Amino acid sequence: MIGQIVGLLALGLCIAAFANKRDDRLLLILILANVAFATQFFLLGGWVAGAISCLIVLRILLVRRFKKNWYVMASMLAATGLAALLTWQGPLDGVPLLAGLIGTYAMFMLDGIPMRVLLAFAAACWLLANHLSGSVGAMIAEALILVTNAVTIYRLYLDKAELTANQGSASR
Repeated sequence: MIGQIVGLLALGLCIAAFANKRDDRLLLILILANVAFATQFFLLGGWVAGAISCLIVLRILLVRRFKKNWYVMASMLAATGLAALLTWQGPLDGVPLLAGLIGTYAMFMLDGIPMRVLLAFAAACWLLANHLSGSVGAMIAEALILVTNAVTIYRLYLDKAELTANQGSASR
């Protein structure tokens, strides 16, 4: 039951994170959400997902300082693989591993809409991982992350279209 409650806490934090159009706020709130997710996975016996969620906290901190740094990204990808290897329980652990790898690439190498598109794919993997671990709150969190992320992608697209239109009319 405690794992379910922690999953619901992560839900609120994730919605707050993905509702932000500013990447820095998104990343900061995601730190707190991933602490909650890691706790929830450990309480529910999902060791790979819990370990990768812990690494996501570190990844977010590193991304804030080392964005676009291939060496730091490769180190995080290796750490994610090692964490999965050390806590592996079976083939279903490949789902959170895939989510962790995709999310790492997206956060280090992309910005704005492309980053959020790959993070949406990672969220779909986490949705499946939460289903496999039996966490109702975290499943709802990931589903809402997908919806919130899609809305934010659309808002960013509209901002970009408006900026392009304004630049076009200013150059006339």
